[in-house]
Amino acid sequence: MGNMKYKDKDGKPYPHRSSRVMPMTLMLLILCGFSFYLGGILCSEKNRFLAKDLKKDISRPVHSSKEAISAPLKVQPVMFPECGIDYQDYTPCTDPKRWRKYDLHRLTFLERHCPPIFERKECLVPPPNGYRVPIRWPKSRGQCWYRNVPYDWINKQKSNQNWLRKEGDKFLFPGGGTMFPKGVSAYVDLMQDLIPEMQDGSIRTALDTGCGVASWGGDLLDRGILTVSLAPRDNHEAQVQFALERGIPAILGIISTQRLPFPSNSFDMAHCSRCLIPWTEFGGIYLLEIHRILRPGGFWVLSGPPVNYENRWRGWNTTIEEQRSDYEKLHELLTSMCFELYNKKDDIAVWQKSLDNSCYDNLATPDVYPPKCDDSTEPDSAWYTPLRSCVSVPNSNLKKLGLKYLPKWPLRLHVAPERTGTIHGGSSGAFNQDDNKWKVRAKHYKKLLHAIGTDKIRNVMDMNTVYGGFAAAVINDPLWVMNVVSSYALNTLPVIYDRGLIGTYHDWCEAFSTYPRTYDLLHLDGLFTAESHRCDMKYVLLEMDRILRPNGYAIIRESSYFVDVVATIAKGMRWNCRKENTEYKVEEEKVLICQKKLWYSSNKSLR
Repeated sequence: MGNMKYKDKDGKPYPHRSSRVMPMTLMLLILCGFSFYLGGILCSEKNRFLAKDLKKDISRPVHSSKEAISAPLKVQPVMFPECGIDYQDYTPCTDPKRWRKYDLHRLTFLERHCPPIFERKECLVPPPNGYRVPIRWPKSRGQCWYRNVPYDWINKQKSNQNWLRKEGDKFLFPGGGTMFPKGVSAYVDLMQDLIPEMQDGSIRTALDTGCGVASWGGDLLDRGILTVSLAPRDNHEAQVQFALERGIPAILGIISTQRLPFPSNSFDMAHCSRCLIPWTEFGGIYLLEIHRILRPGGFWVLSGPPVNYENRWRGWNTTIEEQRSDYEKLHELLTSMCFELYNKKDDIAVWQKSLDNSCYDNLATPDVYPPKCDDSTEPDSAWYTPLRSCVSVPNSNLKKLGLKYLPKWPLRLHVAPERTGTIHGGSSGAFNQDDNKWKVRAKHYKKLLHAIGTDKIRNVMDMNTVYGGFAAAVINDPLWVMNVVSSYALNTLPVIYDRGLIGTYHDWCEAFSTYPRTYDLLHLDGLFTAESHRCDMKYVLLEMDRILRPNGYAIIRESSYFVDVVATIAKGMRWNCRKENTEYKVEEEKVLICQKKLWYSSNKSLR
């Protein structure tokens, strides 16, 4: 996002001294009116949180987190009702009940379409009947309770592919898949033979598009590679919900008409295993998006049609000539985007994005497709940003952006990335200070919440991180962290990926792209202080309740101005909270440690 420049509204210069002098009476009237206006703003700011029903959106200027605020907020307690049991898998911005309103073209209806304010639900999403505390990691990678994700469609329709199978009161995940006839581990072993960089710490972050039940990402965790598994909201399969129930990172998403919510030049590897994305259609626009998010020297891996068409074409309901044509078109498109075929064996083909920007000079020739994006196209703009039919060329001023120039994992975790210097106020000193600060804070959090570091906490979200400092501080615990950077904040997400962590852009005035009950711990640091002028606190907390697992925890670090009202709203959501001091015991800032209660629905109403 560019910086906004404030201008005189009609764009005209202010009058010169020789202009006609305004009558004194008129000047006084204007000054009095302006004073009255300022007084109204100040009074309304003072009383903005005194509304008893909390139903008005907060849209006035935000206080700085460093600003001393004397008067505490006061709100009346509100007890939120239960949603109907049919809301148990409710995903507000990807709701199948609303799909018919949107276009079928390029599966637009599967993208984010959030309900307007007047349609927002002010109720607590219930768990399914028979819900149980999830099986603990690492056992959860291979099994989960059937009643927690009670969807049998994928088991019946994909039974021959061994994705999962139901046994008694559990789903088991044997590691099968369309392209994994010998199991996912054998598949990844072959991939490692083709890409040695997967074994030496060079590759740390990966994206799996059309992830199924995320068996590929689950297997890579043992190999030191952290994968974001991506799949759309599905009316039957609940793929992302299965992945998160297993304890594997995943979010709802689809490459359709909007960019994925990730920065450019960030993932070390991207993968598609028969993910059914039409890569060569629409001018290769989906491949252009893969190119945007892969860092220079990053790898794109494809298995399934049209790879190995010579031996596989009979099972794809097509002819060998059609498959050969599709493969040649795919390879030609990738070559035009400065990818090179890196390796190929059996059903797997690997392309590598160019490390050298000189390749992109050829794209400046007139009538070449795809062209280079012009200078007005911001490569990191990725929140409701349309896909572009052009190649995002890496910044030639960044010399250490490429995969081979990054320190290998885990060294890269604590080394200030080059892109830190591209952030306003960013520097290696600021990065190191943040890194050290979070080591101290994480140590304090573990004293306040003993569950951190145990098998009770696996899926963690840092709701408004800067450099991913909290995630880095708990890197040796048996958990993973989804780092969220506000779409309205400084763009620090590239730094998070450069240090080998994962994350996404998001606007907390909307629902997050995940199923209910998918995180064990939510952490926020001054989120309400920073964004309460845009987002109603009540709806943010209700969204936190939706995505938090029963018996899950929240660490809410806030100014004293906000902490009591957060605790009041949390009580209405059946959370138990206690207020604690920060590690420095300052009065201006407190920490709320909350736990969500496990309850079962008594409400059988329908939507």
